[in-house]
Amino acid sequence: MESFELAARIARLLDKKKAQDVKVLKVRDLTILTDYFVIASGTSTTQVKSLAEEVEFQLEQEGIRPLRTEGYDSKNWILLDFGEVIVHVFYPQVREFYDLEHLWADADPVEIDLGGEE
Repeated sequence: MESFELAARIARLLDKKKAQDVKVLKVRDLTILTDYFVIASGTSTTQVKSLAEEVEFQLEQEGIRPLRTEGYDSKNWILLDFGEVIVHVFYPQVREFYDLEHLWADADPVEIDLGGEE
């Protein structure tokens, strides 16, 4: 799966599970770490964990597993590293504090049709 397709798939999965403020940033030209960030918020630590688990579960059904995960213990900021796509699922106040969208302001925001096919 191409990195853009993976980022779009993840954004749609998060949106379907009622994630808030789902954003996709193209960072390919700014870093060698990854091609895209997918950033979303959950309304509670329980939802943050549930959103991250759903992304992992659905992609695992397709044979796609993260290279690493972080943050499941705190459930305030869970990171799923799929190599070409890094997913950040935040508790709202933590997202506001770290403000990745501002930190990566030079990244290109990508419009994703969240109502599209999964």
